[in-house]
Amino acid sequence: MKKPSFFERSELAATLWLFRQEFIVCLIFTMVVNILMLTPTLYMLQVFDRVFVSQSELTLIALSLVMMFLFAVMAFAEWSRSRLLVRTGVKLDAKLNSRVFNASFEAYLAKFGVNPTQPFADLTNIRQFLTGYGLFAFLDAPWTPIYLAVLFMLHPALGWLSILFILMSIGLAVYSHRYTHRSIDKAAEAGMEVSVYVQSKLKNADVIESMGMLGDLRRRWQTRHQRHLGLNHHAQDLSQRMQSLSKFLRYTQNSLALGAGALLVIRGELTMGGIIASNMLMNRATQPVDMLVSQWKSFLAARKSFERLEKLLAEHPQRDAGLVHADPQGRLRIEDLVATAPARAQPILKGLTADFPAGETVVVIGPSGSGKSTLARALVGIWPNVSGRVTIDGEPIESWDREQLGPFLGYLPQDIELFEGSIAENIARFGDVDPEKVIAACRRAGVHDMILHLPRGYDTSIGEAGGLLSGGQRQRVGLARAMYGDPSVIVLDEPNSNLDDAGEAALVAAVQDLKRAAKTIVLITHRMNIIGVADRILVMNDGAIVHYGPAQEFIASVTARSNPPRSDAAGAAAQPA
Repeated sequence: MKKPSFFERSELAATLWLFRQEFIVCLIFTMVVNILMLTPTLYMLQVFDRVFVSQSELTLIALSLVMMFLFAVMAFAEWSRSRLLVRTGVKLDAKLNSRVFNASFEAYLAKFGVNPTQPFADLTNIRQFLTGYGLFAFLDAPWTPIYLAVLFMLHPALGWLSILFILMSIGLAVYSHRYTHRSIDKAAEAGMEVSVYVQSKLKNADVIESMGMLGDLRRRWQTRHQRHLGLNHHAQDLSQRMQSLSKFLRYTQNSLALGAGALLVIRGELTMGGIIASNMLMNRATQPVDMLVSQWKSFLAARKSFERLEKLLAEHPQRDAGLVHADPQGRLRIEDLVATAPARAQPILKGLTADFPAGETVVVIGPSGSGKSTLARALVGIWPNVSGRVTIDGEPIESWDREQLGPFLGYLPQDIELFEGSIAENIARFGDVDPEKVIAACRRAGVHDMILHLPRGYDTSIGEAGGLLSGGQRQRVGLARAMYGDPSVIVLDEPNSNLDDAGEAALVAAVQDLKRAAKTIVLITHRMNIIGVADRILVMNDGAIVHYGPAQEFIASVTARSNPPRSDAAGAAAQPA
């Protein structure tokens, strides 16, 4: 079987292949630039060996005019090359940014431990490498043999001396990479660890301050910080040593090039103009190699970014648009549903099968850790590691187009997440804000009057993560968001965990209103006082369904167990004397 080429191996490589014409044009400009780089050398040779001998001012003027014209062409070619690559970088970003956004979101949703900002940093790193000096170094490097050929034409000794310095530069670069990259990587990892540590603790600043934890956390931070400083100092020390060796090699090259030229002049094997020209050519021959050495770290970083991004896009391919179904009526069914997590040996959900009829309210209860929240996420199609089937109106949930299905689903997670923006924008799910629908959802959730008392009403900005609202207010706004647009299926995970009596009464009223509208509701709770709104009760324990049936039967059985019938003897003893 034929091995796929680089540009066929992945989606990212294939996207780069789409810009092959731009890179070919860039190669043409590079050819023009590098050929015209010989202009100073030829000009110097003509001045020393022709103008000085002939003493002709006209010849000097003509050579200078030709030189200026060639320099103008070279500058135009360099400018065109840079402009072309910058535009190519913008097009590349436009081609990939949506894919990277979606893949990053899916990876984070699947809890793969992906830093959500890393893929965007990788895309930026690749774009900057392709539009900056990193790519120029690789484009210019193949022209080094041209300059070496001209040096050999001047004198073979100059050519061999240039090859020697090039090999020494390459050897120094390889040695420098092997000598320093591990230390640099360890220092970078330690710095990232310190940054993540600080950010994670600042999220809970109120807890830290209230319980006097700052001193202990600061000592832990200082331990990490000191380790980072030590590793960074060691890495910088190694880098400085390599830079010193590189400078020594560069200065030695310049001086020895002049010395070798002078020796050849003394022997009559080279002209005075040849000394200057050979020195310029030798610098030009080694310059691409020096640039490769200086850009090698950026190349390695771009390669790592490419590999990470390539892997991310491969693991999370472009979503199919999904089938367009009729508007869902709300009939849910789970069949042999198993949910797992990478860190758990046992599944969280163990082969659940149940029907949730359209228009009914199912209350899910059970002890903590029984899998209730995992079931809620599986019902709305956001738990990544599942087998079995979740269907809506008989169609697998993964077959639905999420853009079509989203407005018909309402979901209130246990941890309420609101986003920076106004209350109206949050409730409208950051789509086009329909004031009538927003107000209707808020009235149904019993939060309309509360919002009107805020400084700017529905236009009040709630800050990052809804930080300007209390826990109960965030929960009620989240409930309104779940009910926005009159969805057919509403899944509420602990919707009353932060509510006071008034909030819970509003929740009961909202659920009853949704029942009258024949909406399918799945409500997960620990509080038994809300089960009165249920049509069915589902009891879970240890990831399995231990009871599922009509609410009246469950309530009757619970009442019977809590009030057992007394025996005749006990009843007689209870009679007054």
